[in-house]
Amino acid sequence: MNTAEQTLFLLKTRGPQTAQQLAGLMDLTSMGARRQLEAWQEKGMVGYEDVADKPGRPSRRWLLTEAGHARFPDRHADLTVQLIDQVRGLFGDAGLEKLIVAREAASEQQYRQHLQGVRALPQRVAALAQARTSEGYMAEVQAQDDGSLLLVENHCPICAAARQCQKFCRSELDVFQRVLGPECSVGRVEHMLNGARRCVYLIKPRN
Repeated sequence: MNTAEQTLFLLKTRGPQTAQQLAGLMDLTSMGARRQLEAWQEKGMVGYEDVADKPGRPSRRWLLTEAGHARFPDRHADLTVQLIDQVRGLFGDAGLEKLIVAREAASEQQYRQHLQGVRALPQRVAALAQARTSEGYMAEVQAQDDGSLLLVENHCPICAAARQCQKFCRSELDVFQRVLGPECSVGRVEHMLNGARRCVYLIKPRN
């Protein structure tokens, strides 16, 4: 990944950043990071917001525009939406529900195979994140001080489908709970469809 692409990747996975923060992450000077950002700004891929988060001059935080987000895989969003509309038109809501259930079953089988033989919860969540990343979700795991885990998905390759039919999101949450097992609880704490930058799942071990 070249420096220019890495700039977009970091804004996608870490959210709004100052030029200085990006410089530290990419081992560049602040001026070098600013040049990368300004080049992407000219192409309409990034913008900025000035945030007064402390006394003095506001800090300038750079973020992806809608066009910048669109550079990442979306699994042919338009075609997906058309297919959902056609299934609903031909077979009604019951037919669409069957499609979702079938996708849910296939995903669950795939994740169970990926987690096979992995017993400890942190390693199971890490394996699930790896499986999701291979599907385009740019997933990572963050351990919390209280022993819980965050499964963070920085991209949603089926976002257009989920907007069209939110049952796809319900389906994923149910699958995660079943695959990770009864020794933990799984809840969604950030959701792209509610305006968040990413989807985040909180996974808590049960006592």
